[in-house]
Amino acid sequence: MTADTVGGVWTYALELAGGLCARGIEVHLAAMGGRPGCGSGLPTATDAAGPPGALHIHESDFALEWMDEPWLDVERAGAWLLELDRRIQPDVIHLNNYCHGHLPFSAPVLMVGHSCVLSWWEAVLGEPAPERYARYRFEVARGLRAAQAVVAPSAAMLEALRHHYGPLSNAQVIPNGRDPRGFSPAKTKEPLVLCAGRLWDKAKNVLALAEAASGLPWPVAVAGDATSPEGRTVSLSNVQVLGKLAPAELAAWMSRAAIYALPARYEPFGLSALEAALCGCALVLGDIPSLREVWGQCARFVPPDDPGALARTLRELSEAPQLRQRLALAARQRAGALGATRMVDAYLGAYAGLLAGEYLAAPMEA
Repeated sequence: MTADTVGGVWTYALELAGGLCARGIEVHLAAMGGRPGCGSGLPTATDAAGPPGALHIHESDFALEWMDEPWLDVERAGAWLLELDRRIQPDVIHLNNYCHGHLPFSAPVLMVGHSCVLSWWEAVLGEPAPERYARYRFEVARGLRAAQAVVAPSAAMLEALRHHYGPLSNAQVIPNGRDPRGFSPAKTKEPLVLCAGRLWDKAKNVLALAEAASGLPWPVAVAGDATSPEGRTVSLSNVQVLGKLAPAELAAWMSRAAIYALPARYEPFGLSALEAALCGCALVLGDIPSLREVWGQCARFVPPDDPGALARTLRELSEAPQLRQRLALAARQRAGALGATRMVDAYLGAYAGLLAGEYLAAPMEA
């Protein structure tokens, strides 16, 4: 299984790997984009739920396919993955990236589309991605076409893949899940609004929350890395910036906070909202198709480009404890239904289909 260490994919991969290990399956996790070692703020192998020795992490520093000029590293990473494949001889290849899907692996390939540059660009910047991403478009399409099965965490993300890269007849939706045992509400919630995510990523839209925070009766805290992989750093006013937190530290903040706000412009699923819901937070989310799909009537939704509407909604919830508690309970119940066990079961079914030869790779379009 491949996974990058820059965002929520790493958390997802460890959750899934831990669940698979608990079922007696050996998992080799190939990490790219940075080494998830001590002090990184990322979950590590010890955060997975499987028995000791069943999960093996192979670390690397290869640039990721969505980064600037990554192609030499993508090629080198491909050679590294093929060498791991030769040594390990797995039954299934699970790729959480696109550009290695065409490689001659020894086992059938399941590919998960967590997000992509082209859909990010349209959702966040309101225009098609520029021509410099032509190679990215080709490489992603080639990987998707070569995979025996394609998975997305939401129907909205699957539709985005089809829109940008063409038909995918071998695709299905498997929502992400988290083990609720790692998350719980505090006995008494604090008058606090929390947000978590990459502060430099315009998709998370944390700047809108900072603008809305200036007139709120409650303090607002934001957790996450303020510096992008390219070295760009954002600064925020009106909010308490917590920096990059270890998973247990972030869960503790979520446990305390009464409201979790994520006014995202682009969020194909939203693991942080799922974790906050498990911690008993009322959710205030960006009004986008994917978050509507996942949360339905269990959250309040605001237009991502309207900080005033965000401020009004947060103020309303801060002044309405019964409404806030109803939303928090509904969100927690919904999050419990999206548990890790359900996710693991679904992936085991998909793997079984691969091994039974039920999926065929779609033909590559010229």
